[in-house]
This record gives sequence, structure tokens and C-alpha cells, in this order.
Amino acid sequence: MAAARLSPRGLAAGTAAFALWGLFPVYFHSLSAVPALQIIAHRIVWSAVFLVAWMAVRGQLGVLAATFRRPALVARLVLTALLISANWLVWVWSVTHNHIVESSLGYYINPLVNVLLGVLVLHERLNRAQWLAIGLAALAVLYLALLAGQPPWIAGTLALCFSLYGLVRKIISVDALPGLTIETLLLMPIAVGYLRWCVWAGSSAFTADGPATAALLIGSGVITAIPLFLFAYGARALPYSTVGVLQYITPTLQLVCGVALYHESFGPARAAGFALLWVALLIYAVDGLWRARNAARAAEGASPA
Repeated sequence: MAAARLSPRGLAAGTAAFALWGLFPVYFHSLSAVPALQIIAHRIVWSAVFLVAWMAVRGQLGVLAATFRRPALVARLVLTALLISANWLVWVWSVTHNHIVESSLGYYINPLVNVLLGVLVLHERLNRAQWLAIGLAALAVLYLALLAGQPPWIAGTLALCFSLYGLVRKIISVDALPGLTIETLLLMPIAVGYLRWCVWAGSSAFTADGPATAALLIGSGVITAIPLFLFAYGARALPYSTVGVLQYITPTLQLVCGVALYHESFGPARAAGFALLWVALLIYAVDGLWRARNAARAAEGASPA
């Protein structure tokens, strides 16, 4: 199997995708003066424009037309569109309101929420290492909540929305590029309507805050699409276990951005909670790599000479 070997190009593409996602706070923090809802509306509109143009270049517009002729599939994509837009909105709000560290927590716990949803919804069975990882992660989140004096709603919302999004997308089996294109097209009328209302009300940052802000808002669509292309290429060329390890690049870089660039609080007490979570993730990652290696060996032993 091709995926059983590490492709240098696939590894470079996957690493670049997760690194770009990890550096998103730098881009969106520069839009802190713009309301989060306006940022998301522009991100939806310009993502849709860019993605449709890219699919046209690739000659894949027929895929979009065929999908829109399947009402049941479109209904499910409406759900995923709402989930991803909610994830975007909470994340952008957290970045522009100096809660980057807590948003990174959401993406650290996201893989373990995925595992838990697999048990609850898909009736998957976990081994002892996976249960231990989930238990330690739960303790870490509880500790951080008690330390903050309130539930970690940003991290929880981000993890749950993205995990549910991934679950539904797994069930409906739509490729990454056409799926995101259709999701943004479904949301586009609402986004355009809201932005027109902002212009009418005189609150549009796009028209009032100068060309630099307008360029950043347009660029939000481009930077949404580029990591997706890199991820789609890398995911096809790499073992799933490798992608699972690479995904931790994103929250790690976001955490570094929050602490080093924007000086968010990360004292010893808070670091202890993250350390407990990192132990949980290490157990989960090592277990995944071990099982993937055993599966690869079993497959090689079963292949004909």
C-alpha cells in the first residue's frame, strides 16, 4: 500500500498545512478591530469565490452541480456548514479577544473528543491505553476549569463543533475540496446579506477601515483554502497514524503564538494542566503508532510473495 510508506512530498505538504493552521492567530489577530461576525462573513464569501474558481480551473464544477442535485446530501452539508461556521466564529472571537491559549486547548483535546464520539455514536471499542488517555485529558480539563473558575467554553465549543463536523463529514463521505466549496456556497447568501446590511448601517469594516483591512479580509478566503489543499494532498500520501501525530503541530504553534507573541497568561499552575493533557496525548499517539505498525506488519505477512 502506498500509504504505508512516508512520502517526502506528502510529509512536507501535511506539515505545511498544520503549520499554516498553527500560525493563523498571527493573521487574524491583525483584524482585532473588526467584529468577529464580519470576519467570518468575509471568510465565507471570499473562500467560496476562491474555491469555485479553483474547481473551475481543475474542471470539477460538474461535481458541484451533481452534488446539488442530491437533496439528502445537501441537507447534511447544511449541518456541516453550520458546524464549521460556528467553529470559525468562536475561534476568531477567541483570537481577536486574546484567548489564543484556550483556543489551542480546544485543538489539543479535539482528537480525544473524536475518539469519545466514535464510542458513543459509532459504537467503537477502545483499548486500555485509549481509555487512560481520555481519563487523563478529562482530569486536565477539569483542573484547568477549576483553576480558571469557569468552564473552558471556548476550548469545549471548538473541540465539540470540529469533532461533530468531522463525524458528519466521515459519514457522508464527501471529498475535502468539493465539500468545503459547497458548505461555503450554502452559507454565502447569509454572509452576503449580513455584509450588505453592515454597509447600509455604516458599520462595514471593509469600506471604512482602509485598503489594508479590506485586503486582509479578502485574503482570509485564500488562506482558508491553501492549507486545505496541502492537507488533502498530504493525507492521501501519508499513513493515517502520521497525520494523527502531525495534527499536534497546529495547537502547539497556536499556544506559542498566544504566549510568546501576545503575552497571554501561562503560569506554572496553568502549565501543569497542559502538561497533564500532553501526557494523555502522548499515550494516545504512541498507542496509535504502535497499532498502526502492527497492522502494517500483519498486512505484509498476509500479502502474497
